[in-house]
Amino acid sequence: MIPRQLFNADHESFRHSFRRFLNAEVMPRHERWEEQGFVDPAIWRRAGELGFLCTNMPENYGGAGCDRLFSTILLEELARANATGIGWPLHSDIVAPYLLRYGSEELKQAWLPKMASGEAITAIAMTEPGGGSDLQSITTVALEDGDDYVINGSKIFITNGYNCDMAIVAVKTGSSARGAKDVSLIVVEAGRPGFTKGKPLKKAGMKAQDTCELFFDNVRVPRANIVGQRGMGFMMLMQELAWERLLIAITSIANAEAMLEATIAYTKERQAFGRPVSAFQHTRFALAEMKTELQIARVFVDRCIELEIKKELQPDAAAAAKYWCSDLQGKVLDQCVQLHGGYGFMLEYPVARAYVDARAQRIYGGTNEIMKEIIARGI
Repeated sequence: MIPRQLFNADHESFRHSFRRFLNAEVMPRHERWEEQGFVDPAIWRRAGELGFLCTNMPENYGGAGCDRLFSTILLEELARANATGIGWPLHSDIVAPYLLRYGSEELKQAWLPKMASGEAITAIAMTEPGGGSDLQSITTVALEDGDDYVINGSKIFITNGYNCDMAIVAVKTGSSARGAKDVSLIVVEAGRPGFTKGKPLKKAGMKAQDTCELFFDNVRVPRANIVGQRGMGFMMLMQELAWERLLIAITSIANAEAMLEATIAYTKERQAFGRPVSAFQHTRFALAEMKTELQIARVFVDRCIELEIKKELQPDAAAAAKYWCSDLQGKVLDQCVQLHGGYGFMLEYPVARAYVDARAQRIYGGTNEIMKEIIARGI
């Protein structure tokens, strides 16, 4: 209804290349990845070879030096394809910015080029069993011992955890009872004694994404592995969470739009009582409602993207986008399944897989209830 204004010809060329890569090299393997519970690391190296990882990282660290519009395109195309096993957005758009913005030059040189090439797979470990979205209450600790920190604790629901070569871990580095001011971020390399990974968790959806638990039993890492300054972890997390939440809004709308397109095509082909399902007034009105609501959400999300590019996106706007768009995605996909009838419940149809996979959107990145609390604080 309203033409998008964000992208130019270079962006669309990039979109075309990435969509072709997904269709040729990712989607034919995705079902097998769902069965095994994780994506083959080889596809990371292939993505890095083609320049699809860490696109907004400076060229001197191996990136393409692009703005976040290129990240937006990657997010949208992954969502349209429902390639939910691919953990590149977290790797490129969450982990890499922490290192780039706050990490020492030593950490940047050690990890960013390998992240851009796909040689290294990374994760960020915040959530703990029993802790949920309350980052101030984490119990994983890193105690000073000479020139090292010794880490003990565990994390859960960690995207890219099973495959990761490195994780940025949120830890408590103090016991001042000041909550957030005791939180630090520290790089922990896979292979360090005491750092172990659980098997990929069996989830209701997003089955190809290698979500797992991480365990730290007297894991010793050098002080130089701390990201930024000690005790500044919570502040850094809060500064990056607005973009993380906008990522979820972007993928929510792109996936819902794609499933609506598939549903429109299905209702035009499917016959009931001698005529296409799309010929019934109820169907037409349901499709009209979904198209309208998605268009309104799309305009808001695009405006948030513009603000993010200018570094002007506010936390409450990002929270509103995440909450509203992920709720809307669930609503739209439920209606799309209904319009498919019995076939909408069959996993051979993309709409069924999208319906199951999308449920987590309202949980991670901070539950939607927490998003409402963030918005309410500014009222």
